[in-house]
Amino acid sequence: ALWLAAAVEVHTAKEVVAVNGTNQRLKCTFTSSSPVSQQLSVSWNFQPEDLGAHEPVFYYLKEPYEPPSGRFKDRVTWDGNIERNDVSIIIWNLKHSDNGTFTCQVTNWPDVYGTIGEVRLRVVQKVSFSEIHFLAVAIGSASVLMIIVVTAAIICRQRRRKARDRRLEVADTEW
Repeated sequence: ALWLAAAVEVHTAKEVVAVNGTNQRLKCTFTSSSPVSQQLSVSWNFQPEDLGAHEPVFYYLKEPYEPPSGRFKDRVTWDGNIERNDVSIIIWNLKHSDNGTFTCQVTNWPDVYGTIGEVRLRVVQKVSFSEIHFLAVAIGSASVLMIIVVTAAIICRQRRRKARDRRLEVADTEW
């Protein structure tokens, strides 16, 4: 007899950009025609940009299993919720060597076939001049400009007052 098996559909972002040295959540969700089973398994793997060998990143079967060795040892944690069909992970302390493609594969018996989610991670260098720095410079510049304008107005007012006082003295001496 032929059994029609429904497929698991896996959903991920196509590309994620993160700053070097930060942490990044790699979101992966799935849909399945079957209820979530005790045999549900999740595999996260990594393909470096230089097309080196695939590396295991994370595995889930009834509970999360962190990698015992490799580049992601002690740098990846489970951030999913099986009841919500979320099988996401967090990569800690990103490095430029983490540039590449992460794959998320879910099997939920009897849905053992399906799509594999792919996320391309791009780790970029920290920007030395952030938006906060720009805002601080803009506010500081505006404050300095305001102080200069107020100071100039006070100086002009004092000079006018002195000039008026001199004219009055001259007029008084002429009388």
